[in-house]
Amino acid sequence: MSDCPFDACDGGGFMYDVETNTAYDCRCRSQRVARARARSLSAVVPRLYRDVAFDRPPVTDIDPTIVAQTRRFVNGIDHQLDAGNGLWFMGPSGTGKTTLAMLVSKAALDAGRSVAIYSLPRLLSEIRDVFRADGSFIALLDRLTSVDLLHVDDVGAEKTSEWVLEALYSIVNARYESKRSMVVTTNIFDREELCDQITGRTVSRLTAMCDELPLLGEDHRMFRTA
Repeated sequence: MSDCPFDACDGGGFMYDVETNTAYDCRCRSQRVARARARSLSAVVPRLYRDVAFDRPPVTDIDPTIVAQTRRFVNGIDHQLDAGNGLWFMGPSGTGKTTLAMLVSKAALDAGRSVAIYSLPRLLSEIRDVFRADGSFIALLDRLTSVDLLHVDDVGAEKTSEWVLEALYSIVNARYESKRSMVVTTNIFDREELCDQITGRTVSRLTAMCDELPLLGEDHRMFRTA
């Protein structure tokens, strides 16, 4: 049985035209290449979020308007990713931003799409490690650009050096120019403060790429029972 998601090729990623005696890429090949490049990236949904679902808490306790918008995005996940559309969840700690973002990432993984999941501090740490080891940032950039969905939590959580911020901009800009989807969360509402944290150029591109979804209210974690 072919493992081609489109049931078109034999699973190798190529089609063959008998009449012209030529081979050409199957529709699944780009997905295979992206998944291969993403193998060294973080594509694991954290244990805390593996069982999240739209029909149970804490999702049922989140603003239903924002949940409905997220569900519509998830229900059309292939179309959204193919179009390069994204979501940007904004709000105070504990309002459900990461939970909803993880629902998007889970849907993409379930659809067989390539995903990289990072908190911004962890992503910046990986960038720093590449530079410290005299590694190839271009190789890391290519991998982060090639995945179907890049999920970044806690944008604006820390301010760092100018060269690392330039690297972050390069990642966001590469995905912007390639029309690659991102799902992002941040605790910062104030645009000026956010620009100060991650630069105005990066904020501008994220705004162009993602629908902004504000989440307000109390910290749900403070009321969680064991």
